[in-house]
Amino acid sequence: MSGTGQLELGSSRRITIELPGGPVAALRSGADGAPDVLLVPGYTGSKEDFGPLLDPLAAGGYRVTSIDLPGQYESPGPEDPAGYTPGALGARVRELAHLLVAPVHLLGHSFGGLVCRAAVIAEPELFADLVLMSSGPAALDGARRQRIEQLRPVLRSLGIPGVYAAMQAAAVAEAGYVAPPPDLADFLERRFLAGSPAMLAGMGDALCAEPDRVAELTATGIRCLVVHGEDDDAWPPDVQAAMAGRLGARRAVIPAAAHSPAVESTTPTAAVLVDFLGPSTAGTHSSMADEVAAVERAAH
Repeated sequence: MSGTGQLELGSSRRITIELPGGPVAALRSGADGAPDVLLVPGYTGSKEDFGPLLDPLAAGGYRVTSIDLPGQYESPGPEDPAGYTPGALGARVRELAHLLVAPVHLLGHSFGGLVCRAAVIAEPELFADLVLMSSGPAALDGARRQRIEQLRPVLRSLGIPGVYAAMQAAAVAEAGYVAPPPDLADFLERRFLAGSPAMLAGMGDALCAEPDRVAELTATGIRCLVVHGEDDDAWPPDVQAAMAGRLGARRAVIPAAAHSPAVESTTPTAAVLVDFLGPSTAGTHSSMADEVAAVERAAH
């Protein structure tokens, strides 16, 4: 595994972006004026989930911005859970895209993929292409959905600290559990507890209710990439493969990764993204060519 972790932020700088819907916390790497890549995290995630990718993408000639969605970690959000649907959050993504150099290269991880899909369907001319990372065609199913449903009453009665404690207890009880290093564990706890209860409820509800919008996305004509870990435990790999087929999209399967390839298997993930975007420096492309070839072989 070539992953690093959410604490590996390279040379990125912390910024706040003022939007009509409120401020958004972000990390940025790369030169101002370069083509923009916007990275959108998933449920309970944050901008740091893309930290290890920022410098590699910037080295490909891009200005890269990863954000906390409203309600996540360091971005304030609405108090109403209804403000956290893919459509509502997609509107914030479009606000941000209007401030960047269009057309914007867009990537959404997990629930962030549903948000980015909504943004592209609503205003496709803003975007050059879309990467769906560990995301799916419709509502989440299986064990992760069951966990969201089981934690709803915990959130209502005990709040976010109670949800965090319950999630930690469940994780420790799983076979093969490996605790993260103390500094990473501290960050993950701090991030989770900083989230908005309305965000946790609203995004959870949206994940369990999202309709299949693949045909709408296909109709935009936007070039897409579907990328996921070989052991993804959210939307199964075969579901994501079928989605890629419906989209007419490339698919890349990241070795030694599950649901979060950016931090679980960073080097091949970065290589696939640089190859898809089209790096502007030949040196970056050639240094990652072997990684891309290996990942492409794994997808077949």
